[in-house]
Amino acid sequence: MTALLSERERSKFDTSPDDQFYDQPKLVTHADNGFLRRLQALYDEVLSSNDRVFDMMSSWVSHLPSREFQTVIGHGLNETELERNERLDEYFTQNLNRTQQLPLSDQTVDAVCCALSVQYLQYPSDVFAEIARILDAGGVLIVSFTNRMFPHKAIRAWREATMEGRISLVREYCEAHGFTVSQCIHERPAGDPLAAVVARPT
Repeated sequence: MTALLSERERSKFDTSPDDQFYDQPKLVTHADNGFLRRLQALYDEVLSSNDRVFDMMSSWVSHLPSREFQTVIGHGLNETELERNERLDEYFTQNLNRTQQLPLSDQTVDAVCCALSVQYLQYPSDVFAEIARILDAGGVLIVSFTNRMFPHKAIRAWREATMEGRISLVREYCEAHGFTVSQCIHERPAGDPLAAVVARPT
């Protein structure tokens, strides 16, 4: 797999394992209410009620709209957080910076949502290849973020980029693995800026 990041770009201030950092639950909201309302509206616009949703790098909240989906599979680093997420029908824990292969079969989800977490991926090429593998034809990938982060755990390429640069980075992650980017959003619905990339398998 072609690496999208150099060793320097993927480096972090804190080199300890990410699952060690998340050993204790972090029951905080990583964006303001304006961001969360806008993200929920985007999900409501793009997702369908019969979708099988993979909420990747999730936490104790999913930001999904109130309607039901066929199934919602969650992934994260802390089991306590995932247990408290009432939108998840099932979940698993996995450190994607240690093991990128996902325990899901080919083309078994219709939507992959990754909110407020992409900045921590050190091996995005391998992770986005896995997203492409598990996503069904006609599916959708939604990656969203703001300017907040745990800076000691974010990769250098992300920390040093502007918001526009971060959108370009996520777009590169998508296009390197056969996704067509259909929408790039950069707004400020309230205090926190919202950026999102919506992409579909080619």
